Amino acid sequence: MKNFKEVTKKKQVEKAKDIVRNANWENEKVEMAHYADYHFQFPSNNSDSSEYKIASYLLWISPNGENLEIVTDSERYVKLTKQDSADLYDILTGEALMK
Repeated sequence: MKNFKEVTKKKQVEKAKDIVRNANWENEKVEMAHYADYHFQFPSNNSDSSEYKIASYLLWISPNGENLEIVTDSERYVKLTKQDSADLYDILTGEALMK
């Protein structure tokens, strides 16, 4: 059984998008040790066209439990700062990252 959560509060969605958009992305293909801990998506309609696309992300909690690591299907990777990790995790799960 898969858990599913939809974030609908506009302020939370915008903050999550800002964290992802402003992250220090690397164009690098990475191999992670296990399947992603979470998968999240943003609807994204490109202002240049009428196409409606989904931006999809795979997310891992780092071994130290303090950072989130994200990989995209276009082979981009980022390890978020502790603060961005905590904020994004709270938005996506409703829980604190560090227990």
